[in-house]
Amino acid sequence: MQNKAILFERPQIEKIKQDIADAINKIVKKDIVEAINLIYPPNQNFGDLSLPCFELAKEFKKTSVEMAEFLTSKIKLDNIILTTKAIGPYLNFILDKSKLATTIIEEILSTKQFYGLNSFGNKEKVMIEYSNVNTHKEYHVGHLRNICYGDAVAKILLANGYKTTSVSYINDFGIHVAKTIWAYQTFLKEEKSNIIPLIPFVEEKNKGYFLGKIYVRACEELEKNKENKTAVDLIMKNIESKQGSDYELWQETRQWSIDGLAKIYDELKIKFDQIFYESEFIDRGLDLVGQLYTKRFLVKSEGAVIADLQKYDLGVMVILRSDGTALYPVADLPLAIEKFKKCKINKSIYVVDTRQSLYFRQLFKILELLGFKQEMKHLSYEFVKLPEGMMSSRTGKVITYEDLYEQALEKVVLEIKKRHEDWNEEKVNNIAKKIVIGALKFEMIKVSADKVITFDIEQALRFDGFTSAYLQYTVARINSIISKSKVESQKSIKSEVVLDNLKDIKEHFLIIKLAKYPEIIKIAGENYDPSEIAKYLFELAQEFNDYYHSVQILKTEEEIMQARLALIMTVRQVVVNGLELLGIEVVEEM
Repeated sequence: MQNKAILFERPQIEKIKQDIADAINKIVKKDIVEAINLIYPPNQNFGDLSLPCFELAKEFKKTSVEMAEFLTSKIKLDNIILTTKAIGPYLNFILDKSKLATTIIEEILSTKQFYGLNSFGNKEKVMIEYSNVNTHKEYHVGHLRNICYGDAVAKILLANGYKTTSVSYINDFGIHVAKTIWAYQTFLKEEKSNIIPLIPFVEEKNKGYFLGKIYVRACEELEKNKENKTAVDLIMKNIESKQGSDYELWQETRQWSIDGLAKIYDELKIKFDQIFYESEFIDRGLDLVGQLYTKRFLVKSEGAVIADLQKYDLGVMVILRSDGTALYPVADLPLAIEKFKKCKINKSIYVVDTRQSLYFRQLFKILELLGFKQEMKHLSYEFVKLPEGMMSSRTGKVITYEDLYEQALEKVVLEIKKRHEDWNEEKVNNIAKKIVIGALKFEMIKVSADKVITFDIEQALRFDGFTSAYLQYTVARINSIISKSKVESQKSIKSEVVLDNLKDIKEHFLIIKLAKYPEIIKIAGENYDPSEIAKYLFELAQEFNDYYHSVQILKTEEEIMQARLALIMTVRQVVVNGLELLGIEVVEEM
């Protein structure tokens, strides 16, 4: 276990920035410049770090160009700042390449998997709720965005020093359940010949998958004959009564779905600290609604029980329909209260798609009015669609997770076998599974949450381009180079040889890129944006591969080889660390 002082020590590049800020503040005799004000020039030929002089110029009543020129004439060079130059309104710093390389490489090789972690969150307790799926429905590719986004955000917050708790809230009690049970009872009994194609899914896949197919059938039949809605409503009331054959069938089929979800979570390597179910909170919610109605916090309108939030410009939230059936707030309110009171969290984050934005603003306002002052945040995200258009569980126009996973696995297995005829079946399958899961996850988090994803499995599995496989292949390529070098471990690398032997400009660009990683983690945490890390890793991999094709790593003098091996080991470490935050496993060889 790493020493905590090492684990949360300020990154070396930040120390360099702070030294520069302190030096400038000494010149102007004011504490006005901070480390965060130092940026990276858009053109690396300008320098390694740059200070925009606009604010300083205002303070000292100069033009920004004059300010930059004034500072460059006054600043004293030290052991890391080689020279400075003013370019327009920017003061640029050129760092000693050898010393910077030694500093950054030693930092990464010493902190290893902890490189880039920070204590910014100060152990604040954050609960992040995601993968809020429905039982008795298909688990499709659209659900992947939620679970992959939520899991990555949880890992990134943990890397930023927050104390995170990951939970899932599963809707196991809605009208969709009654629809599925109605279709299951009706068509499995009366039309076995028509349902036969579905039967193998019970044995070969999982019964949760099977229920999803039945739900689609239910929606189709109810659309044809709306009179069947009466039968569905009756089943829903029987389930709510918690007795009788419909309730028992609900219990049995509910477990089918839960088992199916557990299998998916296991394949995705995603673990929840706790899973909540809507059915556990309905009774508590109804009691709470009764209390709030008595206190006139809630009122009746046209037979329905509502929260009137119009004076907050949030419209009206319906709590109970006019027929007495419960809507989402009935369970969401007591669940939120339990989180705050029992779990004692400081912040509650909900990962739910953008359609629910108004709903969560209403929910948060109600909780605030009830006296809860903890921070509540809705992390919304846009839809996933197929190349041919939007998906819909009701119509069956989806790619289920199970189908997608098996198709992708088959494709990758065939590709690996072509490349490695000598690999045994177990090795092929293990590597193929990591590539497939990595591809699915990466496609869901490589773009910002406010962008619609058009999911294309052919593109997702490419070994070149902005894909997980490209990053995994980069790690495998570095492993291969190290293996050929006969160097047993990074401990065999003498760090002092780095000082004078990394002279290629591409090596310097790689060092600067590696130095940025801790800042990327912080930015990703502040913005709840895993795509920041995905984009950074892709750029780092591109720079490495460009470097790999430009220089000889092994066929060179011993000390130069040692230095270059140390450099690529740090690249590997950072790619592995970043992929871990995205929930993606590396592949040792490909």
